Amino acid sequence: MSAPTPASQPGPPYHVGIIMDGNGRWAKSRGKVRLEGHRQGAARVNDVVEWAQEMGVRQLSLYAFSTENWERPKLEVRGLMELLAYMLAKNLPMMQEKGVRFRVLGDISVLPGSLRRAIKKACKETSKNTVIDLIVCLNYGGQQEILEGIKEVLSWVQSRPDQDEALKELNPEKFRSMMWSHDVEPLDLLIRTGGEKRISNFYLWDAAYAELYFTDVFWPDFSRVDLQAALDDFSSRERRFGLTSEQVVA
Repeated sequence: MSAPTPASQPGPPYHVGIIMDGNGRWAKSRGKVRLEGHRQGAARVNDVVEWAQEMGVRQLSLYAFSTENWERPKLEVRGLMELLAYMLAKNLPMMQEKGVRFRVLGDISVLPGSLRRAIKKACKETSKNTVIDLIVCLNYGGQQEILEGIKEVLSWVQSRPDQDEALKELNPEKFRSMMWSHDVEPLDLLIRTGGEKRISNFYLWDAAYAELYFTDVFWPDFSRVDLQAALDDFSSRERRFGLTSEQVVA
């Protein structure tokens, strides 16, 4: 995994994460049921993947369902799971055509069987695609990812003959190698739609040095212009990673 490089004028972000917020409020503002907002939001994904690829993004993570979302109304959760399975099957030919490699982060073991099967099929059939990675975070939480990493670390330490020496070897890079996102680049840019200004347990470790961008636009209305505005804002920032401006320029 490459180390981040400070840059006074960064180019396009390699890895963009999006918290796709506002589906329910979009539907409510139009007198529709919340699930209709999710349907419109799911339809928006294809466009955003294509736009991101054209703009030079190589990895795109979408926060589709958090570990906390199980607390939502059961009818909404069931409908969302069915929608995800349907959209995955429907979009598989498009992903093949566009060179999209589909991946999932999160604990999928508790998802409905139809969705798990659709996930495994999409991951397998797109595994050799190289244009852009589409990483869908399902039943995912940043705190939960870190906890799972800690469990892996404990198992690793206990397996070593010299546990004290193993602990001395432990550093951020070693710890990250045991997390779900170990083979994904850290976030460069985190976008949240819908007007809220928080990261809601999304990529807590890998967003350590991400640039944050918030927009009032609801996810179903998120346009190419909105994505370009976020990337333009990213490109205008100075990324120092703990250094001073003078060090970055030098």
